[in-house]
Amino acid sequence: MKVKCPVCGRITEYEGNPFRPFCSKKCKDIDLVNWADGRYRIPGQDARKDEDDNEGEPE
Repeated sequence: MKVKCPVCGRITEYEGNPFRPFCSKKCKDIDLVNWADGRYRIPGQDARKDEDDNEGEPE
C-alpha cells in the first residue's frame, strides 16, 4: 500500500518502511521537532489563563 508522507507529501511504500508513515528519517525527525517546538496545537483557551481567573476563589 502506498501513502503520502505527512511532512513532504511524497508517495511512499507503507509496508516494510521503518519510518512509516513518513518517507524517510529526515521527515520523521522534522515531525518530532514540530511536536517538541509546540507547532502542533489544538486551538482553544489557554489553560494558564483559566487558573489565573480562579485565583482567590475557595476550592
